Amino acid sequence: MKVPEKYYDEIFEFKGQWDMPSSCGLKTRVVDGKTYIIVTELYQENPGTSVTYAGRSLAEQICEAKGLKLDEISYLECNPDTNSKLSFYDEEYFEVDFAADKANMYRQLSSDEVRKILG
Repeated sequence: MKVPEKYYDEIFEFKGQWDMPSSCGLKTRVVDGKTYIIVTELYQENPGTSVTYAGRSLAEQICEAKGLKLDEISYLECNPDTNSKLSFYDEEYFEVDFAADKANMYRQLSSDEVRKILG
């Protein structure tokens, strides 16, 4: 299943778990002075670690590559719609708070929030 290109502006190569070569879709958006980093899971097109399992390490690698500071961005994970009959392949966006405990680390964004960020 191929992830539609509308979900990313570029493919970002990163070191996943155990330095495994990995890739994700990446968008950067600035809305009302706030910088959003949006990583998209590429499923079978990603040879390594998923964006969820890469977590903070991926966010840090993106910030280093783009000249950003981790504490000055909002980090979002996207599970793209791949037109599958399986519901876990439906489009969802989550804001990730790396400072929160595991139970509160992910917050699903509403469709209105997603529209505001993506335009």
